[in-house]
Amino acid sequence: MFGIKSFVFQIFVLACMLLSLPLLGVIAAGHPAVVYLQFPPRTGTVLHAPFSWAAFGGFTVFILAVVVPLTVYGVHACRKASRPVDTLPAHQFPWWGWTGVGIGILAWILAWTRFGWFAAFQPHTFTPLWLSYIIVINALCRQRTGRCLMTDRPGFFLLLFPASSVFWWFFEYLNRFVQNWHYTGVVFSGREYFWYATLCFSTVLPAVLSTRQWLLSSRWIRGYAGFFHIGCSHARFLAAVVLFFSAAALAGIGVWPNLLFPLVWICPLLIIVCLQTLIGQHHVFSTMAEGDWSGAVAAAVAALVCGLFWEMWNYFSLAKWQYSIPLVYRFKVFEMPLLGYAGYLPFGLACVVVAGMLENLFKRDGKNTAGRFLFL
Repeated sequence: MFGIKSFVFQIFVLACMLLSLPLLGVIAAGHPAVVYLQFPPRTGTVLHAPFSWAAFGGFTVFILAVVVPLTVYGVHACRKASRPVDTLPAHQFPWWGWTGVGIGILAWILAWTRFGWFAAFQPHTFTPLWLSYIIVINALCRQRTGRCLMTDRPGFFLLLFPASSVFWWFFEYLNRFVQNWHYTGVVFSGREYFWYATLCFSTVLPAVLSTRQWLLSSRWIRGYAGFFHIGCSHARFLAAVVLFFSAAALAGIGVWPNLLFPLVWICPLLIIVCLQTLIGQHHVFSTMAEGDWSGAVAAAVAALVCGLFWEMWNYFSLAKWQYSIPLVYRFKVFEMPLLGYAGYLPFGLACVVVAGMLENLFKRDGKNTAGRFLFL
């Protein structure tokens, strides 16, 4: 199953599961469905559990158990490497990169100040900031390697923008059932909210994937190409089991939002990977099974890097988001509680698997161009 048929199949199943299961779960639990279907969404209907040191400690131990071994290995591999991976000579920083720097500085100033003459445009500083970031990170990649996503694959690059809007709207929908974040500072009508939010959401995939490509050119990320294997002799059976539990988790997030809220970031990733495993497609974990973790690590770190910029630029902006996260809401870095940044790691992997689905549309003669960019 290749190309457009595979893409339609995966999107259809994913959309049906993400849209229906949380709603069916709250209806089965006796909660009024209308509360979760308001637009623009309203928050405050979920009673979040207070901070818990036990939960904070448990989450911290789990996160460190995953992150520390990977970090130690990466540092060791970087020190062991005798030379950079890149064999291409360094290139000059392109002129359009400097344009992005200039636009970014101006957009940053306007986002964090409150000039009277700019008041009508003050709520709309997010998109210029992130367009400049995308331009600059592509320029840095072009400077280091002589190539970048924006100039080498413009068709695929442009496709990421509308795909990104749809992609993030799914997370906005899932957030209705856990209400971990909400938007403040500006009141929009339903139509204004939809179009403004859609424009902002369009920058997510281009930013993360461009950052990932830049990271893949670094020596320490490429050091993960020789990490350990995680092969499975019954991959399809395991995928079916994980798909079942992911479906159950989606049905439960609105019923037990204080316990299952982290699964908002994990379930979409697991669903797509399980579907790809069941139909025999290559995915982000396939190379990990072969011992090459560089693509997956780069994706996770790329989302974390973007996350730091997202949270920083959000902090003093007029139109912004704030968090209401149960059990671990403490030690904020900008608006985000410290442990909340761990959610960016699986989110980066989800960005890559979605981009991989898009790349399947570019298959020719049964060969997938995704292998050259996304999974290596």
